[in-house]
Amino acid sequence: MNVIKEFLINAQSWITAFHIIAVVCWFAALFYLPRLFVYHAMSEDDISNERFKVMERKLYRGIANPSMIATVVLGIALASIYPDYFLHAAWFHVKIALVILLIIYHHACLYLLKQFRDDKNTRGHVFYRWFNEVPVLMLIGIVIMVVVRPF
Repeated sequence: MNVIKEFLINAQSWITAFHIIAVVCWFAALFYLPRLFVYHAMSEDDISNERFKVMERKLYRGIANPSMIATVVLGIALASIYPDYFLHAAWFHVKIALVILLIIYHHACLYLLKQFRDDKNTRGHVFYRWFNEVPVLMLIGIVIMVVVRPF
């Protein structure tokens, strides 16, 4: 057994705990950022507009990005402990597909953030209210895949 795999097995509980913490932080950011977009789309004065730009940037850079990176790195570490099991589990493939979609959503948020930053947003608050529901669906799917493992 190589040294890295032995370390990962011994640290599996810690890696799992930090993975869950990173996931919670990432989802918190992905729930809150589109909510900021809702309010930003409704703002009509320059002071509010500039305040939302700062809040969105700090949330994305300071919480969303680091949490996403930690989630992915720690998830890879966990999967690498027993790769034969995970690579042959159908539920795991669905979960990975959902995580990939979540990463795409994360980057879509960056695109929208840049639209607001550059004062080029063309969407109204109703769009962002619906957009805000996407990570909820991803969370439901991911949790069901991990806990229930339906296939």
